[in-house]
Amino acid sequence: MALSSKPIWKLEDGSLSRQSDQLAVEEPLEIRVAFGQGTDRRQEPLAVTMRTPGDDHELALGFLFTEGIISAASDVISLRYTGEQWEEDMQYNSLTAELDPKIAFDPQQLSRHFYTATSCGVCGKGSIELVKTHTCFFPIEDRPTISAATLALLSERLRQSQKLFSSTGGLHAAGLFDREGNLQLLREDVGRHNALDKLIGASLRSGAVPLRDSALMVSGRASFELVQKALMAGIPILVAVGAPSSLAVELAEEYGMTLVGFLRERGFNIYCGKNRILFDP
Repeated sequence: MALSSKPIWKLEDGSLSRQSDQLAVEEPLEIRVAFGQGTDRRQEPLAVTMRTPGDDHELALGFLFTEGIISAASDVISLRYTGEQWEEDMQYNSLTAELDPKIAFDPQQLSRHFYTATSCGVCGKGSIELVKTHTCFFPIEDRPTISAATLALLSERLRQSQKLFSSTGGLHAAGLFDREGNLQLLREDVGRHNALDKLIGASLRSGAVPLRDSALMVSGRASFELVQKALMAGIPILVAVGAPSSLAVELAEEYGMTLVGFLRERGFNIYCGKNRILFDP
């Protein structure tokens, strides 16, 4: 369940009243992996992420892909809930991904404990190189192009499609758009990185990765981990409502991504990759 109703006291125009407010649900999800061959097959906990329940299989697939553990949806034989039930909801707080036996996975090679908060996808990352060495795809120079006028419309189009945000005001979104500004896919979550992992996981399942002809719009700021995840999926254009970090700009520039921040209807900032944006003569 993505929404929860809670009683609140609301002060409005000097009048205090008892009302009900819709909140975005936030629950932990443990992602586990089963790996190895024959009698050496075993299971290990990999990550705990605070997320909005829903699209959990996509979230797990996207996370495994953007962390370089898998390279395709077919690398995962099955995904199943393995944890305890949440009260009356038929949901679980632990999800196990059965990796294909041919996938070489060594948990000792991971230099950090994957605790993932809603606000930051890679807190505690031991090395930037760990992120960069597993990139599967690279953006193609000058592909795609998108007009500045179309780009300026993406924020409002994303906002209009956020059904859960409209109810709670507390969810982030990641949306894929084509070069004409048409929304192709959208996912929401209390965590920016979770929303993007869900979107990438859904794209993996449909065989759409690499996403070299799409523009990604995210609510909030453009953090380093969002740039990293987008690059893993081959996304050439990342657009954010807020500001990017210095490390996000450095990574985007290094791999030839177009990075745009502070997107508003009247304008935006281009931090790198201006070559993909077309301006009226």
